[in-house]
Amino acid sequence: MSKLEKYIEEAIKNIRDDREITRELLDDAVKYLAKDESRHRDVGLIIAKYVETLQRSNEQLVKVSGILSKRDTSDRLSADELEDIYSAIGEKEDPK
Repeated sequence: MSKLEKYIEEAIKNIRDDREITRELLDDAVKYLAKDESRHRDVGLIIAKYVETLQRSNEQLVKVSGILSKRDTSDRLSADELEDIYSAIGEKEDPK
């Protein structure tokens, strides 16, 4: 397995792990909110961040899928595609 394939595999695993954790947190927050509508001001911003995290992971999956699709039609990845992969990995390693 090449270094690139390892990075792609790691990125996909990280995306899946992040989605699972975020989904569980979002479910808990929605349950908390469902008990009393007035709690929305307490957890509204948190829920928005969870949804934002899921959206970013969707974007990362689309990028990785596009890269893999291009790789199937070409033997080499462009510099931009490699940079996209490194950026996606860097986002995971550099939490904000």
